[in-house]
Amino acid sequence: MSDEIIKNLGPLATLAGTWEGDKGIDISRIKSKETETKYRERVIFAPLGPVNNGPQQLYGLRYSMTAWRLGEEDAFHEEVGYWLWDAGNKQVLRCFMVPRGVLINAGGDAEENSKSFHLEAKVGSETYGILSNKYLDETYKTKEYVLDVEIHDEGSFSYKEDTRLWIPINEAIFHHTDQNTLQKI
Repeated sequence: MSDEIIKNLGPLATLAGTWEGDKGIDISRIKSKETETKYRERVIFAPLGPVNNGPQQLYGLRYSMTAWRLGEEDAFHEEVGYWLWDAGNKQVLRCFMVPRGVLINAGGDAEENSKSFHLEAKVGSETYGILSNKYLDETYKTKEYVLDVEIHDEGSFSYKEDTRLWIPINEAIFHHTDQNTLQKI
């Protein structure tokens, strides 16, 4: 890891490395029924940068996450993407995709030394938005994504995320939520 990259990661600097947690709680719909699943996960954050967009300069973390139901060997969720710090605009961004055919580009305001931040994305937004494959767009359309992250001093961080899905069968919004606390290993 380059010290130059780390010092330019702003509020993301602490996250560089490998993290694990086994206190995850996933609330989702399985076979049309709200279901709670306890899980463990592993996240790897690898520093990168600078990424130059003309005068904009980003530093970030390339990441991959895998989650397993407690007691099972096969993963039930994966995602890959980037967490980015835009110091000039004081923005944290999280751009990622899941292999179900969903892409999310979420963002929010933060200070360089922030220990917590709030990110959002909405379907239809031209900046912080959401794209889904045709099947999901018609059956479980992701309308909004909200993420709150808290970085703790003792080598851990926690998150709560709410993926708001429109389900046409009952014309309602379902809050698919995930939360966990991870420790640096």
